[in-house]
Amino acid sequence: MTRRLMLCLVALLAIGACSDQQEPTTGPADAPTAALSKNAPKYVISFSPAQAGDISSAITKAGGQVRRASKGAGVATAYSADADFATRLLASPGVRSVTRDVVVRWIDPTERGVRATSATTPPKATAGRGIGDNEGFFAYQWAPKSIHAPEAWQLGARGTGVRVAVLDGGMNNNHLDLKGNVDVARSTSIVDGFTFNQEVDPDGFSHATHVGGIIAAQDNSKGTIGVAPGATLIGVKVLHEGSGSFGDIIDGIIYAATSIADGGAGAHVINMSLGATFPSSADVNVLALTAVMNDATTFAHDQGVVVIASAGNGDRLGRGIDHDQGNDFTLPAQAAHVLGVSATAPEGFILGATNFTKLASYSNFGTSIVDLGGPGGDFDFPDPNVYVFDMVLSPGTIYPEKDGYFFAAGTSMSAPAVAGVAALIIEKMGLVRNPGAVETKLRSSADDLPPIGFDKFYGSGYVNAQKAVQ
Repeated sequence: MTRRLMLCLVALLAIGACSDQQEPTTGPADAPTAALSKNAPKYVISFSPAQAGDISSAITKAGGQVRRASKGAGVATAYSADADFATRLLASPGVRSVTRDVVVRWIDPTERGVRATSATTPPKATAGRGIGDNEGFFAYQWAPKSIHAPEAWQLGARGTGVRVAVLDGGMNNNHLDLKGNVDVARSTSIVDGFTFNQEVDPDGFSHATHVGGIIAAQDNSKGTIGVAPGATLIGVKVLHEGSGSFGDIIDGIIYAATSIADGGAGAHVINMSLGATFPSSADVNVLALTAVMNDATTFAHDQGVVVIASAGNGDRLGRGIDHDQGNDFTLPAQAAHVLGVSATAPEGFILGATNFTKLASYSNFGTSIVDLGGPGGDFDFPDPNVYVFDMVLSPGTIYPEKDGYFFAAGTSMSAPAVAGVAALIIEKMGLVRNPGAVETKLRSSADDLPPIGFDKFYGSGYVNAQKAVQ
């Protein structure tokens, strides 16, 4: 979809601006793309663990090469250049579906501007008034304040011990606000040919780093602070330059939800600030892959993982889509057991605006997709030197740069704010693996904004970190 481009030069704070929107262009998984290094077509396989027996052996006998297989989830991915591979494998006991994988553009960020090159000499530090105030750019962080995160911190909530998997592009674990909060050993890349912290962008913007910073930028008196500054991040690279296959995202979900003892990430929370919108008349391949994605998110839920995703950023004109009309569906926000998050923003924060809960101009909505609302930022104010501050500020540079911050707007920014609150709740509950209880707390503690009751704009309400941990 069309996004607004900008070139902002801000006198006091030289930071790049990004508008994060999604454009659901698709293609076969073996189309030329940097995300895949294998030449053979890739397939996504659903099977019954009880009936299929050794699925790896069945894949090999059918002429395929196993990529990943999870007996617990009943999902596997494989390569095969054999035209009869799917037919032969479907004849195997317990195999439910064999679907050619599809590459989708899940994130299409546009980044322009001038970014800060150091947070060690911040332009506007406000030392000594409370947790977060010593962070160099905290004065510009309206987003955590809007959900009462500072009040939650004062109550002792930090997200310590909670593991949050960020399924995204490459994450900069070396950023000064993230270093020490990323479990490098358990971070991984599902994308062939890349490590978890690799990404390519002409302006040096890292979507995954920005998302990770919203969740867990450290309380270190430099730069910014995340909603859950004590949480541990796991970078799971499932995209490259905004694109990736269904199979990679499905494999990423399963890896993140699998316990450390079984070779996974051991996440308590999965954040997916990614999404693509499809017509209800989508082809059979997309519908089949959707069913397997449901298998993966159900597996995550059954492992005790809270799964959160952005609700999506509207149509090609940047207008939010009403999903209750039934013409479209957005994944992964509408996959099974996933909490979809809409985005809000102020209008003229730098001029003194204090209403942070206006639905963002681009945010998808509908009771069928939105479970909660969160701060995502916007670019609706006519003056770009004003609306840049209505966006969300967070770390955003790619590896190996150690600093650099970006403003960005999108439901990609609101979802991690909710993930951060979920981390605070899980810490408060004693590191539980009970997604139902965490979801109940997120909903019951959210601020019920007009229209009162569960509604299409905010779902159960706008998240409130303070109430969530009381």
